[in-house]
Amino acid sequence: MPFALKANTETHTSGENTEKKDASEEVVEHIMNHVADANEFHIATVGHNHYSLHLPCILLRDGKLSVFSSAVFEGGEKEVDGYKLDEHTGRVVDAATGNRSTNIMSYFTATDSSKFLDFSITKNVFTTLLGFIILTIILLSVKNAYVKNGNKSPKGIQSALEPIIQYLVDDVIKQNIGPKYEKFVPFLLSVFFFILINNLLGLVPFFPGGANVSGNIAFTFALALIAFVIININGNKSYWGHVFAMPGVPKWVLVILTPVEVVGLFIKPIALMLRLFGNITGGHIAILSIVSLIFIFGKMGQSIGGASLGGGMAIPIVLFVNTMELFVAFLQAYVFTLLTSIFIGAAVEEHEHHGTEHH
Repeated sequence: MPFALKANTETHTSGENTEKKDASEEVVEHIMNHVADANEFHIATVGHNHYSLHLPCILLRDGKLSVFSSAVFEGGEKEVDGYKLDEHTGRVVDAATGNRSTNIMSYFTATDSSKFLDFSITKNVFTTLLGFIILTIILLSVKNAYVKNGNKSPKGIQSALEPIIQYLVDDVIKQNIGPKYEKFVPFLLSVFFFILINNLLGLVPFFPGGANVSGNIAFTFALALIAFVIININGNKSYWGHVFAMPGVPKWVLVILTPVEVVGLFIKPIALMLRLFGNITGGHIAILSIVSLIFIFGKMGQSIGGASLGGGMAIPIVLFVNTMELFVAFLQAYVFTLLTSIFIGAAVEEHEHHGTEHH
């Protein structure tokens, strides 16, 4: 992952403990900035020079659309159309108040002139689009290989993906959804590979990898929302009957049970969202925290011996944790697909009722 720290050049008057504290605080700031989104994509740091890919800023305030590159701030501009770049987070904020963008509801109801909507191509959006392009190329090549080769033995990337696709279709999707599984296969396979490619890109330690896409709550919210819609628009009469009027249950119990079932409709996608967000973000923070031992022991570049000690401790651990994160990248894509399949299966399953004598 891209990780660049500047040596702390401030004069410390409190001795060694203060220096260590300052190093730790700067490390924490860099870690949190890394897992967050930004309007520029850091590539490398050479000496005191920082190299970044500057991304387009697309901002809407009071009906006025502002479009410019974040590079204008590097060029000496401190403010553009009432916006500035927060040096700590790398995000565009209101120049007067320092406020970030707001949600659509607040934007149209608030009278505060600092409110604005942010449609910028941030580093997470950039990586998401890159992942989409890579995934499209890979899957189209596999599709063309099937068309070209027919029943011949698969080769290349087709041979690598075929066992994964076959396992997901036969042992996950079909098993959990049942006879009506076929129409859900494209969505579920797309979700699996889309999450997987973004997880893997997040583990690449150099540009264009390293962005915390799958650990971004907006990304996991969008996936969970799509799953929520697909689950519920495909729910059959039996599914909704169990939600609002479970068969064989006394009416006085339904007063308590029905609200619980309705809340359960929303708990499912929330669980999908938070599970993916928490696991991927936690992995990024863990790796960066271990790497930070180099900078903490080295007092942000002031102690070569301390940095060597920190590196000796950190590198073996990081290699192990990175290997585990590679497993987690596949696991979280699988779990999201598995749980979504189970929820869809519950929505489309036909329940047979033979009266209330068995209840």
